[in-house]
Amino acid sequence: MRAWAVRGPGRLDAVTVPVPEPVAGELLVRVRACGVCRTDLHVRDHDLPAHKAAVVPGHEVVGEVVAAGPGADIAAGTRVGIAWLRHTCGSCRFCARGQENLCPDSRYTGWDADGGYAQYATVPGDFAYELPDGPADAEIAPLLCAGIIGYRALRLAELPEGGRLGVYGFGGSAHLTAQLAIAQGAEVHVFTRSAAARQLALELGAASAGAPDSAPAGSLDAALLFAPAGELVPRALEALDAGGTLSIAGIHVTEIPALDYDRHLFRERTLRSVTANTRADGRAFLRAAAEHGVRATVTPYPFDRADAALDDLAAGRVRGVAVLQDFGT
Repeated sequence: MRAWAVRGPGRLDAVTVPVPEPVAGELLVRVRACGVCRTDLHVRDHDLPAHKAAVVPGHEVVGEVVAAGPGADIAAGTRVGIAWLRHTCGSCRFCARGQENLCPDSRYTGWDADGGYAQYATVPGDFAYELPDGPADAEIAPLLCAGIIGYRALRLAELPEGGRLGVYGFGGSAHLTAQLAIAQGAEVHVFTRSAAARQLALELGAASAGAPDSAPAGSLDAALLFAPAGELVPRALEALDAGGTLSIAGIHVTEIPALDYDRHLFRERTLRSVTANTRADGRAFLRAAAEHGVRATVTPYPFDRADAALDDLAAGRVRGVAVLQDFGT
């Protein structure tokens, strides 16, 4: 089969490799769409340490089950999604208390195991999402990571009902999360360097959209940081009202400048990170997205241009989220 593999820092190569064999409990999925996530960029560029040599990235996968290993019980022909979280132990203290995202034995699609920048991929059946009819493959693919991680970040930000939410960065995850927050009654203010992204934010219902160094007209009740830019952390914290929370949604952030206690943290402002997600997050978000009509703004790329899609993402040239399609047979 044809695939794309990370062959070194900044290097994504087209390769031909055997179709993977599903082991016990796994499904073999024919890939029909795969979202291009900023985490894929971090894997390619080795911002994240390499976990698997020549790994195939991609963890926003929509496809069709074509085979199953022993013990996997999702039928051939079923449309499923493959997301970032791929394995947890199920028995540690974190798994036991519903925090499987913190499991020390957690493993991830497109980092620890080959992902969806390929014509076929495997997934443990217990970590596959059975997908409903309705949205097209390319529209639902970004929900499987960008949407889920944004949902968790929003939940952990503890935005009060009808509150004012700041969103820093406005790419794939942010534009989905903003839609959900607006649908739930939030007043959303976006801060991003891209003029096109600011325009998209306004089209989706944001109350305002400005540059990252601009200040909101009033204090924010909560904020989400999607841009991997540590220099925005003090700015977002300073914009929070008393008791507000800044939730950092990225898996990688550049160095954070020194914080001043009075300006950035006093009056019970909270800074918290978000680590991956749980399957419960995934199921809850997919239900909420369907209920509120959350839809991805998609920039499509043919599978043969996966390298260009990552380059465009790095350069800020993608409107909404890039999605690979036309995988061939």
